[in-house]
Amino acid sequence: MRRLAARGAAGDAGEVAAPAADSTDCARGRHPSPRRLVDLCAIWDPGVFLPAVGWKRASGFARRRLNEAETLNSVREAQLELLEAARPRGPGSRERGPVLRMARQQQPPPWVHAAFLLCLLSLSGAIEIPMDPSIQNELSQPPTITKQSVKDHIVDPRDNILIECEAKGNPAPSFHWTRNSRFFNIAKDPRVSMRRRSGTLVIDFRSGGRPEEYEGEYQCFARNKFGTALSNRIRLQVSKSPLWPKENLDPVVVQEGAPLTLQCNPPPGLPSPVIFWMSSSMEPITQDKRVSQGHNGDLYFSNVMLQDMQTDYSCNARFHFTHTIQQKNAFTLKVLTNNPYNDSSLRNHPDIYSARGVAERTPSFMYPQGTASSQMVLRGMDLVLECIASGVPTPDIAWYKKGGDLPSDKAKFENFNKALRITNVSEEDSGEYFCLASNKMGSIRHTISVRVKAAPYWLDEPKNLILAPGEDGRLVCRANGNPKPTVQWMVNGEPLQSAPPNPNREVAGDTIIFRDTQISSRAVYQCNTSNEHGYLLANAFVSVLDVPPRMLSPRNQLIRVILYNRTRLDCPFFGSPIPTLRWFKNGQGSNLDGGNYHVYENGSLEIKMIRKEDQGIYTCVATNILGKAENQVRLEVKDPTRIYRMPEDQVAKRGTTVQLECRVKHDPSLKLTVSWLKDDEPLYIGNRMKKEDDSLTIFGVAERDQGSYTCVASTELDQDLAKAYLTVLADQATPTNRLAALPKGRPDRPRDLELTDLAERSVRLTWIPGDDNNSPITDYVVQFEEDQFQPGVWHDHSKFPGSVNSAVLQLSPYVNYQFRVIAINEVGSSHPSLPSERYRTSGAPPESNPADVKGEGTRKNNMEITWTPMNATSAFGPNLRYIVKWRRRETRETWNNVTVWGSRYVVGQTPVYVPYEIRVQAENDFGKGPEPDTVIGYSGEDYPRAAPTDVKIRVLNSTAISLQWNRVYPDTVQGQLREYRAYYWRESSLLKNLWVSQKRQQASFPGDRPRGVVSRLFPYSNYKLEMVVVNGRGDGPRSETKEFTTPEGVPSAPRRFRVRQPNLETINLEWDHPEHPNGILIGYTLKYVAFNGTKLGKQIVENFSPNQTKFTMQRADPVSRYRFTLSARTQVGSGEAATEESPAPPNEATPTAAPPTLPPTPVGATGAVSSTDATATAATTEATTVPTIPGVAPTTIATATTTTTAATTTTTAAAAATTERPPATTSGTKMPESAPDRQSIWNVTVLPNSKWANITWKHNFGPGTDFVVEYIDSNHTKKTVPVKAQAQPIQLTDLYPGMTYTLRVYSRDNKGISSTVVTFMTSTAYTNNQADIATQGWFIGLMCAIALLVLILLIVCFIKRSRGGKYPVREKKDVPLGPEDPKEEDGSFDYSDEDNKPLQGSQTSLDGTIKQQESDDSLVDYGEGGEGQFNEDGSFIGQYTVKKDKEETEGNESSEATSPVNAIYSLA
Repeated sequence: MRRLAARGAAGDAGEVAAPAADSTDCARGRHPSPRRLVDLCAIWDPGVFLPAVGWKRASGFARRRLNEAETLNSVREAQLELLEAARPRGPGSRERGPVLRMARQQQPPPWVHAAFLLCLLSLSGAIEIPMDPSIQNELSQPPTITKQSVKDHIVDPRDNILIECEAKGNPAPSFHWTRNSRFFNIAKDPRVSMRRRSGTLVIDFRSGGRPEEYEGEYQCFARNKFGTALSNRIRLQVSKSPLWPKENLDPVVVQEGAPLTLQCNPPPGLPSPVIFWMSSSMEPITQDKRVSQGHNGDLYFSNVMLQDMQTDYSCNARFHFTHTIQQKNAFTLKVLTNNPYNDSSLRNHPDIYSARGVAERTPSFMYPQGTASSQMVLRGMDLVLECIASGVPTPDIAWYKKGGDLPSDKAKFENFNKALRITNVSEEDSGEYFCLASNKMGSIRHTISVRVKAAPYWLDEPKNLILAPGEDGRLVCRANGNPKPTVQWMVNGEPLQSAPPNPNREVAGDTIIFRDTQISSRAVYQCNTSNEHGYLLANAFVSVLDVPPRMLSPRNQLIRVILYNRTRLDCPFFGSPIPTLRWFKNGQGSNLDGGNYHVYENGSLEIKMIRKEDQGIYTCVATNILGKAENQVRLEVKDPTRIYRMPEDQVAKRGTTVQLECRVKHDPSLKLTVSWLKDDEPLYIGNRMKKEDDSLTIFGVAERDQGSYTCVASTELDQDLAKAYLTVLADQATPTNRLAALPKGRPDRPRDLELTDLAERSVRLTWIPGDDNNSPITDYVVQFEEDQFQPGVWHDHSKFPGSVNSAVLQLSPYVNYQFRVIAINEVGSSHPSLPSERYRTSGAPPESNPADVKGEGTRKNNMEITWTPMNATSAFGPNLRYIVKWRRRETRETWNNVTVWGSRYVVGQTPVYVPYEIRVQAENDFGKGPEPDTVIGYSGEDYPRAAPTDVKIRVLNSTAISLQWNRVYPDTVQGQLREYRAYYWRESSLLKNLWVSQKRQQASFPGDRPRGVVSRLFPYSNYKLEMVVVNGRGDGPRSETKEFTTPEGVPSAPRRFRVRQPNLETINLEWDHPEHPNGILIGYTLKYVAFNGTKLGKQIVENFSPNQTKFTMQRADPVSRYRFTLSARTQVGSGEAATEESPAPPNEATPTAAPPTLPPTPVGATGAVSSTDATATAATTEATTVPTIPGVAPTTIATATTTTTAATTTTTAAAAATTERPPATTSGTKMPESAPDRQSIWNVTVLPNSKWANITWKHNFGPGTDFVVEYIDSNHTKKTVPVKAQAQPIQLTDLYPGMTYTLRVYSRDNKGISSTVVTFMTSTAYTNNQADIATQGWFIGLMCAIALLVLILLIVCFIKRSRGGKYPVREKKDVPLGPEDPKEEDGSFDYSDEDNKPLQGSQTSLDGTIKQQESDDSLVDYGEGGEGQFNEDGSFIGQYTVKKDKEETEGNESSEATSPVNAIYSLA
């Protein structure tokens, strides 16, 4: 398009687009006018030279442009000679190639090159009309078509017809239409109207009419006083979806192994329908290389097998516009076979054909027939070649191209290699292709000759031409095609031959040349190029403008710039002819250009390096023959912002104060802002920090304060940064060795960095370490900087141990690296080393594709494709973009694709909830990434259309019902079926005058299931229920409302149960009725028991009437306390119980809890157990016990017991474990549930300790069922344990002491079957709230027993000292005592002191002999005693031997005389 003479600001300073060195540039724009010397562009016109007028009429602008050329004099002389000798070389179009060759052969003089260069400069300098509204509204412009319908416009007969035509122009154009090349009078047809300020036709059928009556060829005309523009010829057709002809299809009989073709022959639709095969039950036909659908819609069997008879076959046609599917009558297939048994085990047989007795055959082609065929395809379309062969075994298909390879970038195989698709066909894809069908019996081939034709396509599309008066120009309309298209020119919609003659216009084939254009030359030209395969129509207007210079930017702008920077002053202007622009400073001096100044073609002035003396007022002046305009720019130079005292790296001990300095120098006229970053994130200034203008102070340094701190000093024009690292040390002991006492410091910076082993993706970096300053270097950090994306910013690359000084660095493509190294010791980090030399890696295609590709519908008619965008290190090259492809799953549709620069793309106009195959591939300027994986996504869902039917309700018990319903059909779900949902609400209670909440509740049943259970209902109530089906979009319609009534149940616990003790003789009990009676109350049951420490009284039961809410009890024992358990009753039974205890007497210490009378923790009861309960029941043997758990040692449940010191302690712990009770909760303690009549889990029992818990439950599943134990702690951390049914009890380990857990058990195969939730608490590791041991009865009794034993021992000692008896002893341990003992003549000695006391475990008989004492705790009783030996100090020295005969021992004891002395010895 010829661009108007307007100039504006360029891009970045110093970046100016170079003109394309192409000879056709002159053909695409205007030619210099007579004021510009001569038609210079005509020099390079293909074979044509058209001289213009002489030099004297040249404008000042043209003379200035030629004066800038180095060969001005030679150009002028040669031009005068050329004017005399030039002659036309004839009309007609020429190719650019011969002209260039002619130019090279003739070797034109230097002035020709200069002239051609000036022509290119004049074209490249022009831009379009500015978008300034004031200019747009003032300039006149012929019409331009901006929007129109497609050439083949197919419409839905159910909708109104819309034929689009919109245009712009000044003045605004008017519109009219032709139909079938005749004027279409819109006013005569009441159904047809035209939109306001538009040419769009609207045909309304709400009041009747047939859309078929309006079919035809339409064309729109947009007209104003400067010309007429035309739309394409729009062929309007109404979509048709004809019915399938009725026919009766006989069963198809075929022999097993023979080929078969089931023909579809769909009715002709507009557009053609999509064909697919299904059974009559709407199940898709499975296709493979043996059975597949051809491109024509027929279903081909390469060989028929007996299994093909198991279904029928129906061809279906889906029509796009009407969204209807029509089904052909189904084919019934009858297979004749020699082996009538269809053994499914043979399907995976390696040679199924021989196993079934099917004869093997060589391949033969079913489609196409014969050995050769031909096919024609249009350029730019997809070429689909197909070969379907029969044979036994099923043949394989391979494709080849004669004389070359298949185009790998465009060719792909479809339909199990039976089809070859080549996308975007071009002329080089013509030739001969052949397919080869082969099996083990042989092979055949079929040759397809492909011819590529082409509808017209543009080589040079005519562009709008905007000229100044007197200028020359041309319109070029060049197109190609096969066969060669013809070109027809029109002006304002009329053939050029019938238009009024114009002496300034000349037609030369596909080119119109304009000379010395005037205002009257304005018009719209049409170029129509066509052949037998199509046509192209283009509008291009010629507009002549005469506009004096105008400035486009605001006047008197202020530009502020930092000293020594580069800047650019813009002065956008506009005018026709193109004005010249000059710059002046402070209103004086010559034109600014050269040296430190540079003026661009668009008029911008660049100052390469700003100095103080450059400050001032700059004036730009634009001039053409119609006048001049000027504007001023004021430039102010500011001092840069610099941090002259930067923060330094510091090492501080924890708790000390640190100050980081940051002193800044800046221009006083600019506002300064100082901020701080920590680890490159904005720093939050808390109470421990103080920020001042020149420092940051941190009080009480902690470990979390360690990191990098960056001071950012910024103004509105620039900023400066400085970074320091703060290391926080923990308190350390005073060093004891001499080396540690030396002062430590940060290491010196590494030096002499060197890059070696240069490779595409790696490099070796070597450095020399600096001094460690008495603290060993622990790490080296290698950083890099690149100068393209973030120049001047250093990033951590890798970290290496302090023992190395050379490392191989892995690099990414398309990065210009520069490295530096930082050394780190315990004191801190060194200053960075000096940077290394730069190393640039070459670019490469991406090696990965974006992750997390998803396709989900956000509306019912779209699908949003999203992905996680790749970061800069994965881009591997510039201009990273994504190729998004999608197509319907399991169809023969081609891939749709689009290039996206973001991270999402929305596919519109999709069917409801259809699966799509999605691929997202990364691409940069170096190429594409690897082939992406295919992801399955779904288009948007719509609300379900149907509701569950035949809803049946069965009451299971007072709180649960069973539901059963008929599932909805899958096609009515219109999405993914998430769940069936029951909405139910309590309509009323069967108890009179009881208010109930009618809030709606819901129960969900995930998946496609026909039944479910609703629980947690209120007993004795009327309910209503509705059911819906739910997909991802929401609920479907509601089912018919059902009503049901729940039977009577057990009541909840009585409310506000209170125990008062007005005196020591009576106890008063009061309570309120249950909040939920759940039926008709028939009374209350009160159970109470007295307890005093570990002593437990007899339980007493009292029954009360339903109206009684008070009871006074007379105390039988004023010392004991009482535990009361109260529950309400209905006809069903007793409900939840409320438990309270009588108050403790004022003079009694905090008592321990009495032993429990309830079973272990049942389902629904809170399992938190207090340590007081566990301790109080330690010595009790009468309480209810839990079942013994095999393999689990007895232990206290609620507390971690201390180390046991006697056997009695162990017994106590065991008793505590077996008598533990659940604590009372607000809802009372549930009794164990009874087994329901359906699959359920109940009676979950939890026995917790401080760090583990044992779990048991009941169920009615079969053996081998898998369960899952799920428990959640107070921090909402969920854990699951899969278990087998027979593996009970289950022990949960690694629990935390003193933490509350919620637990449930559910079926692994059906998560909907679950127990109720159980809450329990593990005991604390050390219990602080133990009762005072001095007040415990057992402790007082134990102390009394010990005192009695001590008294008895004292009496024994007194008696023995007064007797002085003799005892036989042995001098040697291995010699028996006898009269022959040489040391003692009589074998005895006097017992007179404690050194000669009897042996431990012996006692003295009346005859003076020593006898082994019988004891329950002796080693003899454990089968180890007998001959055991002891030293004189009582230590054991013997070996375990066989136990003595018990009867002998008993006989010895019976022979002794029973005297008081012996009895005392026995006690001792």
